[in-house]
Amino acid sequence: MLQALSSSLREFVKKEFNKSVQIEGESRDGWMVADVDDIVVHFFSPDQRNYYKLEQLWDKGRKILSLQ
Repeated sequence: MLQALSSSLREFVKKEFNKSVQIEGESRDGWMVADVDDIVVHFFSPDQRNYYKLEQLWDKGRKILSLQ
């Protein structure tokens, strides 16, 4: 699922904004991160999301969208 989400993001950004997306990580590891200029997108498996709890680390940052 993480691979499909990151691929969809890459295709969308290329089509709509003609920009490239740098993606790090492997879906099998449960965490992938995408860098789109000044936007960072994290893709987590439920287990990894619960373990890292990034929302608590970045609670002062501006959250645009959160999907579960």
